[in-house]
Amino acid sequence: MHIHILGICGTFMGGLAALAREAGHRVTGCDAGVYPPMSEQLKALGIELIEGWDADQMRLRPDVFVVGNVVSRARGSDGQPRFALMEAILEAGARYTSGPQWLAEHVLHGRHVLAVAGTHGKTTTSAMLAWILQHAGQQPGFLIGGVPLDFGVSARLGAPGARARPLFVIEADEYDTAFFDKRSKFVHYRPRTAVLNNLEFDHADIFDDLAAIERQFHHLLRTVPASGRVIANGLEESIARVLNQGLYSELRTFGAAHSDYQADGEPHDFAVLRQGREVARVRWGLAGVHNQLNALAAIAAAEHVGVSPALAAEALADFQGVRRRLEVRARIARPDGVITIYDDFAHHPTAMRTTLDGLRRRLDAQGRPHERILAIFEPRSNTMRLGTMKAQLPWALEGAALAFCHTAGLTWDAAQALAPLGARAHTAADLDTLVAQVVAAARGGDHLLCMSNGSFGGVHERLAAALRAQPTAAAAQ
Repeated sequence: MHIHILGICGTFMGGLAALAREAGHRVTGCDAGVYPPMSEQLKALGIELIEGWDADQMRLRPDVFVVGNVVSRARGSDGQPRFALMEAILEAGARYTSGPQWLAEHVLHGRHVLAVAGTHGKTTTSAMLAWILQHAGQQPGFLIGGVPLDFGVSARLGAPGARARPLFVIEADEYDTAFFDKRSKFVHYRPRTAVLNNLEFDHADIFDDLAAIERQFHHLLRTVPASGRVIANGLEESIARVLNQGLYSELRTFGAAHSDYQADGEPHDFAVLRQGREVARVRWGLAGVHNQLNALAAIAAAEHVGVSPALAAEALADFQGVRRRLEVRARIARPDGVITIYDDFAHHPTAMRTTLDGLRRRLDAQGRPHERILAIFEPRSNTMRLGTMKAQLPWALEGAALAFCHTAGLTWDAAQALAPLGARAHTAADLDTLVAQVVAAARGGDHLLCMSNGSFGGVHERLAAALRAQPTAAAAQ
């Protein structure tokens, strides 16, 4: 069929486009504000991308329009609809569906779905799990909200293999499905293996409180069959409350002292204990307690489909990670030392703190405790733009020597919110000023950690160019 995807450059919808293309469908799509890595992936797949939401796209006459949750019935200040194409679809009575529903009906049906849910770590844990299954020869399909470096693509169909139910790993997002379906995306996926990695308040634009999100997580549990397995973080009280609402499947826990799966050792080198007995050892290049917990979750999920913890640990030793997760974007050599620029998707305060902690632990383990981390971030998510979590920002940024906030588009006072950090905090309403602030403060040996769930205006390249242009800067490594 020919499908036309509205919002094709989102991480989920772009992955769906890749799956549809691989399955032999004709795929076109539209979006606004396109940026890598998804735009690069779509171009490589030869998928036609139209900029904007003009109603004249109706002339494409696809078999179905697949609508992303970026689309709404909203109108601008002039009273005109912001998504004219959606209005035209409705007026014409054309066939349309949501991305998660199309995926469930055309890709996931008949497969053993392994769904990874949680406020943080979904992308990395999904990538770990897919890589473990690949290493074990299972050739899984997957759809991940980022680009795993081990695969180079965010989605693929996978191979049937000898299994009655081919395996499919999916990042299970709790955000709503579409403007016409306010259920969480993951309710459509019907997993047989469900990971509940962690759970705290987020998405203040669609959820009133944490209890509302917990209800959606319990809706996910209701879809897991009795022969399925739920793998839950034993450290999270919120997940315990979800489980207490009713559990209908086999349960395995990880993380806590009393859990089925535990870690013993530092995050970069630890033993995996199953019910108190060592069954594997993970030695790898990732840092942070959060990644240690992600690894336990992935190992437990893989064991449900027959992969031993020892084989899973062997796979993780070679795991390269995911783009935009502490991804090094540039190294600038100077007489006083190298300045390293990173890109990271962190945008929730907990994720920001966790990312800073992970990088700090990595540097300390390498014998570099004196090297500074400069946090450069934009509160871009809907939740952060609303200012719902502004009070948590000083806590989130404790691990940074200096913090630089891009304040464009905010309706709340970022300088006031960051005041507890004192002279360590800086704000700027435009990127040129932000870059100038960072470059003036940076010195050799610094680590510039850029955090955003968007393109951040290409701040990584701007910083690299400005640092190279300084009289003291030498050629990039």
